[in-house]
Amino acid sequence: MQALITGISGFVGSHLADYLLSHTDWQIAGTLFGDATPIAHLRERVTLYPADLTRPEAARAVVEETQPDVIFHLAAQSLPALSRQDPWGTLETNLRGQLNILEAAALLRNTCRILIVGSSEEYGLVRPQDLPVSETTPLRPLTPYAVSKVAQEMLGLQYHLSRGLYVLLMRPFNHIGPRQRLGFVAADFAHQVAQAEAGLLSPVVAVGNLDVARDFTDVRDIVRAYYLAVVEGEPGQVYNLGSERAHTVRELLQHFIDLTGLRIEVREDAARKRRVDVPMIVSDCHKFRLRTGWQATIPFTQTLRDILDDWRTRVRQEAANPLPARAE
Repeated sequence: MQALITGISGFVGSHLADYLLSHTDWQIAGTLFGDATPIAHLRERVTLYPADLTRPEAARAVVEETQPDVIFHLAAQSLPALSRQDPWGTLETNLRGQLNILEAAALLRNTCRILIVGSSEEYGLVRPQDLPVSETTPLRPLTPYAVSKVAQEMLGLQYHLSRGLYVLLMRPFNHIGPRQRLGFVAADFAHQVAQAEAGLLSPVVAVGNLDVARDFTDVRDIVRAYYLAVVEGEPGQVYNLGSERAHTVRELLQHFIDLTGLRIEVREDAARKRRVDVPMIVSDCHKFRLRTGWQATIPFTQTLRDILDDWRTRVRQEAANPLPARAE
């Protein structure tokens, strides 16, 4: 089996590569665009293709060269906040990249299974009566990123229905873990706390709304679900993935602080608050569990410990190798 992971150097892509290398005998290839640090430990075990997937010829060349049995399409602009600043950039990146992958598979008459990753952000304005959120909950997207994910899902469905591609559609809820980039709540808090613990930052954490509750799942549970989806999932169907439990952002931050034993001041930052912030989101994953038996198993507290340990290591590396001063 040959698997192609687009965006293999990203947060989820690197964990998916780890999982497949540990649990299958598949050959793994991946596209990367930009920083390859998250997969530095995998360079000898995977075949890498630097590629800008928004260029049709680049996507086609990779699919033609690898002849994959499975494509995990993870490459995307994944920051909702950035999508507000650059709506078209997000839509263009996410839609063109996926369109080119689907078109390459269709033109080459490739019979591979293609996993398309959406997001719980598609549900957007979730009301209390909508909880827990199932796949039939109405989509009310609140960001251009969420709109791009709705469009990616519909594009995948269209290629399944009209071109016969074996497309699987996933809607993961908030997933966190080691290697996540800044710009996401768990990574941002762990980075600040690790810096304070190392004495590189005053013991103050800037926060937005701490009282919202979200369905946080360990990324290592999520990538196990992606594997099960391509092995056992039904093409053309959409599946929720989440822990089916809600934790407040306040609880998440307090766990990080408790792990350090420090007295850390929590300070509100108006710039970090969203204009619309849904009070609670929690998933219903019955459909995927019925199909595959999957459920999240890694404890929330273990995930947070692993995230903080990861940032402790990164902070030590940053301190040992500071960036050179920029010339004025």
